[in-house]
Amino acid sequence: MTTSRLPRRRLRDRLMLAFAGFTVLVATVFALYLLLFVYAVEDQLFETILDREVAAQQAYHRQHGRWTTPRDGFMSVVATTSALPDGIGEVLLAEPRRREVAGADGRHYHLRPLRAPAGNQPTAWLVAEVSALLVVRPMRAQILHLLAWSGIAMVALALLLGGWLARRTTAPLSRLADAVGDAAPDRLPPGFAAGFPDDEVGLVARRLDELIARVRDFVEREREFTRDASHELRTPLTVIRTATERLATEADLSDSARRSLDHIAQSARQLEQTVVLLLSLAREQTSTETASSVPLLPLLERVIVEQSPLLENKPVEVQVDVAGDVFAVLPATVLGILLSNLVGNAFAHTREGRIVIDMQDRTLRIANPGHGVREEDFVPFARGADSHGAGLGLSIVRRLCERYGIALRIDGVSGQTVARLTLPAT
Repeated sequence: MTTSRLPRRRLRDRLMLAFAGFTVLVATVFALYLLLFVYAVEDQLFETILDREVAAQQAYHRQHGRWTTPRDGFMSVVATTSALPDGIGEVLLAEPRRREVAGADGRHYHLRPLRAPAGNQPTAWLVAEVSALLVVRPMRAQILHLLAWSGIAMVALALLLGGWLARRTTAPLSRLADAVGDAAPDRLPPGFAAGFPDDEVGLVARRLDELIARVRDFVEREREFTRDASHELRTPLTVIRTATERLATEADLSDSARRSLDHIAQSARQLEQTVVLLLSLAREQTSTETASSVPLLPLLERVIVEQSPLLENKPVEVQVDVAGDVFAVLPATVLGILLSNLVGNAFAHTREGRIVIDMQDRTLRIANPGHGVREEDFVPFARGADSHGAGLGLSIVRRLCERYGIALRIDGVSGQTVARLTLPAT
């Protein structure tokens, strides 16, 4: 089962928030239009009553030459603008077209101008004080409470609906993520897309299924290659090692020949271990060689001798400042490959000057004239101008360090390339 953490921005939460946000927006707009509607209906009712009274007043004025008392008690006729109550006159001076004015102490007025047919009299005003007739104002708090609680209920319903829809939408995605997360190079799920619906998620599942099928074919070809390469490389190495062991039993060998034979046997054993380690890296397996306390200095000296042909005809001095009691708990083959690649890299890229190999606490430091390495130099088959290899050295070093938890750092400092390898403590 995969142990990857949940995403911070979950699609389920975002869907629920989207539903809730849209519901709040709709509820707010609905409440606003509802309030506008009830106020508009109420105002229209008063406007209709005033229009009828204005028509009655005009008819009465044509017959009697004066305004009469309105039929409804909440209306009155005011002869001049200055006589209007609650400072309405000042409001009309500032806004002559205004016909609805709020007065003091909750009073509320609707106005209509009364103009005499003869046109030689000042404009009178039909004033309706409607505060006692307002229907919406006393109910406004109740309406707002009802709208608020209705909005809360709708948001809750939207969250429930959004959660239900989000679970139905994201469940196939979660199953797809689990299926892909549990996949491993040696355990790829075959044909898992058949369990997904025929929708967008099912389309992604089918595409992943096709990709996994191609990856499975590739892994199988890689396994066949490593199996064949392992057999083809191990067989001649075994022959070499067996032959050297048989020759070593002969008593008439000279001392020089026996030393050369020991060197050949040791190199064959080291090459066998290297082949096993590199094949394990290719298969993403752990090496069968167990970690042991390996003395650093003898191994380092042997690596320097092996890599010394890279310094031929170069004015290069190698300074080694490593104590003899430094040990590293690692498989000897792993440590040998790391040192061979880092020392060989320093030797290959130094044209002149001094190469310093020393220890700082638990960190082995290899410094040579240069300008550091770039990130792309760790890419397999990346070769520099002075490189004589296949361009795999730094890539192998990084993978080994990651596999065995070794801290690796390569910097360019003051014209020096400095590789730092922090070795596991004994």
